Amino acid sequence: MKTTLIIAATLAAAVCACTNAAKESESTPQWIQLFNGKDLNDWTVKIAKHDVGENYANTFRVEDGLLKVRYDGYTDFDFQYGHIHYNTPFSAYLLRVEYRFIGEQAPGGEGWAWRNSGAMLHGQDPKTMLKDQDFPISIEGQLLGGDGTNERTTSNLCTPGTNVLMETDGELFTPHCTSSSSKTYHGDQWVTAEFLVLADSVVHHILEGDTVLTYYKPQIGGGSVSNFDPAVKQDGKPLKSGYISLQSESHPIDFRKVELLNLEPYLHDQAKLREVLAGAGNGQ
Repeated sequence: MKTTLIIAATLAAAVCACTNAAKESESTPQWIQLFNGKDLNDWTVKIAKHDVGENYANTFRVEDGLLKVRYDGYTDFDFQYGHIHYNTPFSAYLLRVEYRFIGEQAPGGEGWAWRNSGAMLHGQDPKTMLKDQDFPISIEGQLLGGDGTNERTTSNLCTPGTNVLMETDGELFTPHCTSSSSKTYHGDQWVTAEFLVLADSVVHHILEGDTVLTYYKPQIGGGSVSNFDPAVKQDGKPLKSGYISLQSESHPIDFRKVELLNLEPYLHDQAKLREVLAGAGNGQ
């Protein structure tokens, strides 16, 4: 983990010093393998136009030790945006995903969704999503692949039903998506993306050890989500915790690792938080 991330972690801890945190654990934290490489028993699928728990057309599957998103059972994508949600919510964490885009987009997929997926952070409980809802109310770490020629950043920010601040004391940032400072990843190569999320204080998007995007105070609000329960979309409510999910937006994608360090016990101890994050970068 590069110096830039450690500095970012220090800033993050200072920003969230007032956050309520669990008691500090004296033990060294271990990576939690959200995807166990064998099955999806710890996950819940929610696909638009289908009931929660229905894995339509076997969209999400495990093959060859990979979590795969596929559309061979679709005759037309038909706006059936899907998400697979890990069943345990988290508040403060470092999420690491290793992904690659492959193959051709599903028939009927929109142009913007070509080589497009995402890691949804602080998302709503999938059980509260209505049948026709397209996206969970959440913060999205947008994952994009390049076309071999043009520049196209990844680990961008999108905000379905949410808003953020781009400065700690700035105004509410309401555009739906904003680009990171990452390079472009062309072809079918594996990419490792990390998301450092510290409750409702700060979020960092990290690639190859460098912080490529930072924002603050995620909260419910704004648009870019449809057919939701109004009782769930409480605009202005801080997003202190929530569910992590991975998208199906019409382009095949593989995930070979989805792992997490739970940082909630260290939010009130900046030195320990830095130590834990430095250890994470060294493969501990």
